[in-house]
Amino acid sequence: MDRNRLERLKAWQQRYVDQRKYAGSAVLIKERGEEVFFNAAGLRNVEESLPFTRDTVARIYSMTKPVTSLAVMMLLERGLFHLDAPVSDFIPEFADMRALVPGATSIDQTEPSRAPTLHELLTHTSGLSYPFNPGVLPAAMEERQLMFKPNQGSLAKMAAELAAYPLAFQPGTRWEYSVSIDVLGRVVEVVSGQSLGDFFQSEIFTPLGMSETAFRVPRGTGDRFASLYTPLAGDAMALNSAKTGGDSLRLTDLHGGSPFETADMMSGGGGLVGTIDDYMKFAEMLRQRGACEGGFIISPQVADFMMRNHLPGDIASMGPQSFAEQPMEGMGFGLGGAVVLDPGRARCPGSVGDFSWGGMASTFFWVDPVLDLSVVFFTQLSPSSSYPSRAELKALVHGAVCR
Repeated sequence: MDRNRLERLKAWQQRYVDQRKYAGSAVLIKERGEEVFFNAAGLRNVEESLPFTRDTVARIYSMTKPVTSLAVMMLLERGLFHLDAPVSDFIPEFADMRALVPGATSIDQTEPSRAPTLHELLTHTSGLSYPFNPGVLPAAMEERQLMFKPNQGSLAKMAAELAAYPLAFQPGTRWEYSVSIDVLGRVVEVVSGQSLGDFFQSEIFTPLGMSETAFRVPRGTGDRFASLYTPLAGDAMALNSAKTGGDSLRLTDLHGGSPFETADMMSGGGGLVGTIDDYMKFAEMLRQRGACEGGFIISPQVADFMMRNHLPGDIASMGPQSFAEQPMEGMGFGLGGAVVLDPGRARCPGSVGDFSWGGMASTFFWVDPVLDLSVVFFTQLSPSSSYPSRAELKALVHGAVCR
């Protein structure tokens, strides 16, 4: 990579800070396993003028999903289930499912449905949804706050309550971003006999050396835990009723009183906090096809299986109506993340086979198997759809590749 061209990233990060789009950010890039770039800009906490540093602890939200998906694949390769197994085999409340009829205008307009499979949960084709999506089911979920927030109790209780609602569509017929990975977190608990946090710690975080990643802000973190901001005047997660205007960096969550400091919900879909170096260890494991110091988290063959497209075509071909952390055209979906099928159709520089995902606070990562790159971007602004920073970052990184 051209080091002079990589310097453009610093100006880009600073511009976002100067324009009060992001309070601060950090970018970390490794090429063939060697660090080629790191830069932090701006503040992690505007109110106290604390700098965004390499050891800043951030909410990674949906970048938790690839970690949970990895946990599922670890149990899969131990022969403990198969991906076509219905989720009701593990969570009985999903046994008698119903789905909304096409064109439904109320939550009681339903028809019989089978339970989603583990594969459909992994690929967001299960029929589940998110409260911030448009539609009848999301509205009902919003009313009951079925969101798997950090202070909403046990996975078992929330998954059981979710199962009482109909699916948004028949499983396998559409793609819709959803709480399905949270449900899979409960499956991991049932199959492993451990809490999701304990499984992550013993099977993933300790082997990878991810010492500052957890479902609760680690003890001793203090003011290293970044503040969360939003440019919206209302709820930073309420995308259906988003209200713009006012302060572009309105504070919504601060260290010392954050629910992430006392979390009791282990949300496999969005509950982790951690540092950029910790997440790079996870990304590097994926780039190395499951390898870590001393062995393999999963086998190279299972890692390859996880990071290939599992949809019939791209996401757009499955008629999504939902929010997503990535473009939908030219992008497939693997198990826990998006896969680039055609960079031209995705309208963003990239390599075929890039595996990536982001989080609601605008964090992002990708692994490029062609260029042998791992890239992690941390900031703390919700929602992630506020600015096109991910596409810009990919263009900047590819603009520095001169080989």
